[in-house]
Amino acid sequence: MELQEQIRSVMEEGTEEEKEILRLAVQAIRQKRTRNSAYPSGFLGLSGSFVEEGVYRFRLPITAYMLNRGGVVHGGITATLADSTMGSLINKSLPENSYAVTVEMKVHYLQPGRGRELISDARMIRLGQTLAVAECRIANERGHQIAVATGTFSVLKRPGKRS
Repeated sequence: MELQEQIRSVMEEGTEEEKEILRLAVQAIRQKRTRNSAYPSGFLGLSGSFVEEGVYRFRLPITAYMLNRGGVVHGGITATLADSTMGSLINKSLPENSYAVTVEMKVHYLQPGRGRELISDARMIRLGQTLAVAECRIANERGHQIAVATGTFSVLKRPGKRS
């Protein structure tokens, strides 16, 4: 069955959950095209901002895509959210000729991810010339702490750019 037929089949016969997954796939493609973001960010619909000096936040509606068999947010999604929030904070704090990539991350899962949305706040612990360290706290809309993470990021220079 060709892709168009498969999509048509889901749109005509699929559950609301299956249709939601297709909508998220289209969202991921659109976000990749318009913002050059990674596909996982597009699937999650990540769009963040600084909420105060040194604090970067994502607010993420919980969707069917994010849930594990137990009906709670999958741990890998929680880790992705923490990594993305810390990475965004660090990358937005660097000069234009630099970027950062994760080299190590530790996640403490405090309770299952339940609710309508996850709110992640990242703060810088240290921003150096070659390494950056940040922490991220994730809660739901009721303020229940879901996870705490720390990450170490390597600061690199973009090819062809000088400081």
